[in-house]
Amino acid sequence: MSASQTAARAEAARPTVLIVDDEPDLLELLSLTLRRMNLRTRTAPDVGTAQKLLKGEPFDLCLTDMRLPDGDGLDLVAWIQQNRAELPVAVITAHGNVESAVRALKLGAFDFVSKPLDLGVLRKLVDNAIRLSAAAATPQEAPEPGRARLIGHSPPMEQLRELIARVARSEAPVHISGESGTGKELVARLIHESGARRAAPFVAVNCGAIPTELMESEFFGHKRGSFTGAVADKKGLVQAAEGGTLFLDEVADLPLHMQVKLLRVVQEKTVRPVGESQEEKVDVRILSATHKSLAELVAQGQFREDLFYRINVIELHVPSLRERPEDIPDLARVVLGRLGRRINGPPPRIAEDALAQLTAYPFPGNVRELENVLERALTLCLGGMITAEHIKLRSAARPAAPPVAPIEHDAPGALGDHLEGIERSAILQALEKTRYNKTAAAKLLGMSFRALRYRIKKLGIE
Repeated sequence: MSASQTAARAEAARPTVLIVDDEPDLLELLSLTLRRMNLRTRTAPDVGTAQKLLKGEPFDLCLTDMRLPDGDGLDLVAWIQQNRAELPVAVITAHGNVESAVRALKLGAFDFVSKPLDLGVLRKLVDNAIRLSAAAATPQEAPEPGRARLIGHSPPMEQLRELIARVARSEAPVHISGESGTGKELVARLIHESGARRAAPFVAVNCGAIPTELMESEFFGHKRGSFTGAVADKKGLVQAAEGGTLFLDEVADLPLHMQVKLLRVVQEKTVRPVGESQEEKVDVRILSATHKSLAELVAQGQFREDLFYRINVIELHVPSLRERPEDIPDLARVVLGRLGRRINGPPPRIAEDALAQLTAYPFPGNVRELENVLERALTLCLGGMITAEHIKLRSAARPAAPPVAPIEHDAPGALGDHLEGIERSAILQALEKTRYNKTAAAKLLGMSFRALRYRIKKLGIE
């Protein structure tokens, strides 16, 4: 092969970016920046020209301004979603025009960048988009281990898989809703592992488990000497997720003063460590989750409406286990296989009558409760076979408060035993809701951590 043929092949192999803008100065700046990144560029001054080029040539990314002579950048985003859905498209918005950026993300845009252009931010955006295009072109190289963890073939789960694949192709903030124990963090990890940021960190934060007075330092870091005990500079959780994904679990538990600061991270992509006078640029994708209704909290004034619209650009609902009972047998077998490996024994078996009993139960605690039920059953069974007699289930409908049973007056200590039963039930429910985080459970119960620890010990709760 001649040198000219080698050079031509290398040129053809370079990723190509389509830039759509009618400002010559901006076109020149973008073209020069991208060529320095070893990318080819094509330009179009309007929507019509861009559509013609997209119909006839392959591209790896489209960058479009919002205001164009013959239409709107959002029109081009919508057209690309209908005709070239595999192509990442990013929009260039006016400074502070976050509403337009959010609309573009809802339409399916990969990401946005604001004017005046920060070339560092632009390069990171382009890098992420090119990696995404390369992964789409070679699906066999895309990571698959996470997909196996999402168990079940019911219609709700197939729909969830499809949504995960779609939102993974975007940089838009995603809010994951669903009951406790449904696997919201697992879904967040799958979104991260299926997207362009999978090689970067995934940082999960339980917003309800961080003491209020330490939140700002934990999220944004601090400088040495900024407060008593700050003996060294510390990187925050947001900076730890640089280039990757920040997952805010139980985001509804954030106090209002932290909601304001998080809004700035989402909108401006900057943080300011405690004791620092300058803001730092950060490049993170925000995923959030809660089992509460953010819309109701907004109506009650407990959650900022502007933050709600920023983190809820795309909402993804994780179905409860009672919405997909046909998946329970598969889930049970996978859980039992994992428990068998933990004890270095053969995979436990489960009888059909036990499966029928599990399938008929509504599982208010969802997959986490199923795991607990099976672990308990495994300790009760003999010979590695779980039958219906080993399945211990709670009542089908868990009441908000245990019903008060009549107390025999001639039974000394009956009232105390009854109250202890109510207290034990409340503590267990709080621990289950907080994934057995005692600090968060104490906050949920309205008591101090020390008081909760004392009650757990006194009541003999393991």
